[in-house]
Amino acid sequence: MSGIARGRLAEERKVWRKNHPHGFVARPETTSDGTLNLMTWHCSIPGKKDTDWDGGFYPLTMLFSEDYPSKPPKCKFPVGFFHPNIYPSGTVCLSILNEDTGWKPSITVKQILTGIQELLDAPNPSDPAQTDAYQLFVQDRKEYDRRVRQQALKYPPAI
Repeated sequence: MSGIARGRLAEERKVWRKNHPHGFVARPETTSDGTLNLMTWHCSIPGKKDTDWDGGFYPLTMLFSEDYPSKPPKCKFPVGFFHPNIYPSGTVCLSILNEDTGWKPSITVKQILTGIQELLDAPNPSDPAQTDAYQLFVQDRKEYDRRVRQQALKYPPAI
């Protein structure tokens, strides 16, 4: 099975390098000996223009298993990332990443990252993963938006 996962990820990397959305970064981890680890990707998702997320470049790690593409990768923001659909551990709660309901082996890295970008500004209140962010989102939208803008400042563009 590992040949399938690594072959698919090598192909995804080739496609990504030729054509990816502006501002996004997705690259396999480079190990200490200089080789690429296709099973771990370090990514950056830009906040959508004209939203409270704008200006932030949010770090995300994608962890692929040997069962990929039969099973989705685990996608994680830093621990404590503020969002109603991000667990306190940083794990993203998104339907297309749920192997029991929304995952399809045809979903690409590009689709995952753009889906997560969309989720940032359009949380799903019916599937909360984090109490504080969820409660502010539904009860005090002004404070929620302030916290999002504050978080955007913590993730400036890489130079």
